[in-house]
Amino acid sequence: MTTLKVWLDTDIGGDIDDALCLAYLLGQPNCELIGISTVGGEVANRAMVADAICKAAERSIAVYAGADNPIMPSSVYPTPDGASKLVNWPHETTFKASQAVDAMRAAIYGHPHEVMLLAVGHLTNVALLFLLDPEIPKLLKGLYIMSGVFSEELEAAPDMPMANWNSWMDPHACAIVYNTPVAIHRTFGLKVTSQLVLGRSEKADLFATPVMRAVEDFGAPWLEQHVMTFHDPLAAACLFEPELCVYERGSVEVDYTHADTFGQMTFQAGGSDGNHEIATTVDRTRFFEHYFSITGQQKHLL
Repeated sequence: MTTLKVWLDTDIGGDIDDALCLAYLLGQPNCELIGISTVGGEVANRAMVADAICKAAERSIAVYAGADNPIMPSSVYPTPDGASKLVNWPHETTFKASQAVDAMRAAIYGHPHEVMLLAVGHLTNVALLFLLDPEIPKLLKGLYIMSGVFSEELEAAPDMPMANWNSWMDPHACAIVYNTPVAIHRTFGLKVTSQLVLGRSEKADLFATPVMRAVEDFGAPWLEQHVMTFHDPLAAACLFEPELCVYERGSVEVDYTHADTFGQMTFQAGGSDGNHEIATTVDRTRFFEHYFSITGQQKHLL
């Protein structure tokens, strides 16, 4: 497989899955990670977390802090609990908010039709990028997003719509992105990603390498109260192993007008006329075998 240029847009520093996703990309030999941008609440601290994980992997990756707040005013301001672990890891400290969109734009113009944009946080940075420069979507190779639910059973759960965090946190941004045509527009929702729960006892050596030890440390505050679900790593892995999932083509609409269903993403199957693809099933066993094979290739401490 030829090397794929990837830009990661992430709200790393909270749920451990963002860090697990970054570790995968750093270990994937076919990934040329050309940049990382952070979004949503203390973005400079989030950038420091991303930089620290890159340094733990002995990699120098350009990291940019992005949008600190959603497009429309909100009283919700998420903070990265994992940033409390920054004292344990070397990292740069010079990040400033609102630098990401310009950097993303320059990278895409520098590599037209080559960049896969992987968005695993809420979509404020991506929406601002598309609004700033309408040519950008035409220049992307593709857009992979972890967002949405696409399950009536899960939609009825008591923690919805907030559990659909990446859309709920900034539904206006989500709507902008899903109303913008991109050559490949593929989405991984909770219907499939929620199947990827892993107990610590199932993979005792998961955090054995230096980079994975950093992932574990930054994810520790999350793991004190939550299970480990590989939402974001699935979207990353499918950039390189798309057959891990089965997809359906159609159209996605985002609710940004009704308070009780903010961010709800509705999929309408539409055959070849649809602008979007959603993952409908995932091979759980094959996914974890692939993930472990990539992260296990990273260096161990001597």
